[in-house]
Amino acid sequence: QGLPNFRLRLPSRNWMIFLSITGSWTAAVIYDRREKKRIQKKWATVVSHLAEEAVPTSVMPRKLTIFLTAPPADGLMAARDHFHEYVKPILVSASLDWDAIEGRREGDVRAALAERIRQLRKLKGEHSTEPVEEEDADVITYRQRQRSGIREWDGIQGDIIIGRNTWKEYVRGLHEGWLGPLDPPPPPPEADPLPSSTPPESSTPLSSTTIPGSQPSELVPDTPHTTSDDASPTTTPPPESPSETPPAEQEKKPTKRKQPDPFISPSQYSTATLAPTCPPELPPSTTISFPHILGFLNTPTRMYRFLNRRKVADDIGRQTAAAVLASYRPFAESGHGDGAFLGDDATSSGDENQANSQRRWEQQTLLIEEEAEWHKSVRKTKEGDQKKERVWLDEVVLDPRIAGRMRRFEVTPEEEQRADRIRNGEGALGSTDEERDR
Repeated sequence: QGLPNFRLRLPSRNWMIFLSITGSWTAAVIYDRREKKRIQKKWATVVSHLAEEAVPTSVMPRKLTIFLTAPPADGLMAARDHFHEYVKPILVSASLDWDAIEGRREGDVRAALAERIRQLRKLKGEHSTEPVEEEDADVITYRQRQRSGIREWDGIQGDIIIGRNTWKEYVRGLHEGWLGPLDPPPPPPEADPLPSSTPPESSTPLSSTTIPGSQPSELVPDTPHTTSDDASPTTTPPPESPSETPPAEQEKKPTKRKQPDPFISPSQYSTATLAPTCPPELPPSTTISFPHILGFLNTPTRMYRFLNRRKVADDIGRQTAAAVLASYRPFAESGHGDGAFLGDDATSSGDENQANSQRRWEQQTLLIEEEAEWHKSVRKTKEGDQKKERVWLDEVVLDPRIAGRMRRFEVTPEEEQRADRIRNGEGALGSTDEERDR
C-alpha cells in the first residue's frame, strides 16, 4: 500500500494569520534575549579582571552600597527583580561585595541614609546628646575590626541608586545627614485645648432627690438596684474582676518601626552648618534607570519594552561597570556665570540665595523622565498628610556645599573602546602596551 500521499499546500487564511503573529513575536523575543545576554556578557568581561586581584587579609574588600525603593504603587519585589536581572550579573563577574538599603515606602531610604551618616559622624568624634549605641550590630563589628587591626578599604567605595524616586531620597538623605543636627529637633509645642463652654458641674449630684419634710442637707442619692444581701440602700456593687485573657492575647504584637521625621528641611540648607567631618569628596554614585509603568492603556508601551530589554541591559551594564571600575567625574552645573562652587563658609545673604536658586545641577535632571510614568495615586494627598514632606513629588533642592562634593561614576572612552572590541570578538585586551599591562 505504501506511504500515504500527502499533498503540499498552503495553510488557510486564518492559519496564516496565526502563524505569522506567533512566529514574529517568538522571533522578536528570542532575538532580544540573545542580544541581551551578549551585552551583559560584554560588560561582565570588561570588569572580570578585577576578580583576580588579591586583597590583603588585614584590609576589608571593597563594597558598594545599593539603594532601591519600591516603585510607586507597586511592591519592593519589582525593584529587587530589576536589580537581580541587570545589576547583579556585573557585580558577580567582578567578585564585588555589596550592601543594600531598601525602602518599602516613601522616605525609608532618606531616613536610613541620614541615620547612617549621623552614626558615622558620631564615630568620628562629633558631640551628641545621644551617644553611639554600643549594642548596635554595625557598631560592634566596627569596634571589633578596630581591635583586630582590620582596616577599611582605602580606595573608592561608591553607591548605586535604582530609580528616580530612590535618587530623590538619596539626595535628600545626603543633605540631612551632613547639614542636619545630630540630635533630633524638639517636638512642636502642643496646642492648648479650647476652653469648655459647658457650665461648671454643681457640687450637688444631679441624681440626688430631696425627701419632703427633711432638711436640705438630707439628700438621698439614687443607687442602682443590686442583688446584694445587705439591705442598706447605699451599698455599692462589688467591682467586677477583669476577664481572664489567654496568654497568647496578652503578648504585645511587635509594632512597626515609625519613620523618623527629617531633622532639617530644604529651606534651612542655606543657614545650616556643614559637619566638620564631611569629606572634601563624597563617595561617587550612579543612577540606574528603572522603567516601570502600570495600567491597561499602557499595554503597547509595556510590550515594546518587553521586546527591547537589550537596550536597558546595555545602559545599566555601562553604569554598573563604571561603578565597578571606579572611574568618576564631578557633577556638572549650569546657570551660574563663573561656574565656581561656593565655599563652606557660605552665608545666607540675599544675593547669594538668589544666585543659588538660579543654579541648575546635573543631579536635578537625572532620570527625570520616569516621573511622567508614575501612577496617579502617588500624587494624591491622603487625609492627615497635608503637612507631611513628599520627597517623591517635591523638587530636588541642592546645597552648593553638598552638590559640589558629589561625584558621578562614568565609563572612560578607553573602556568603551575595549567593550566594543570584546563585543566584536577581538578579546578583552587591545594592542597597546598600556592595556596589556592592565
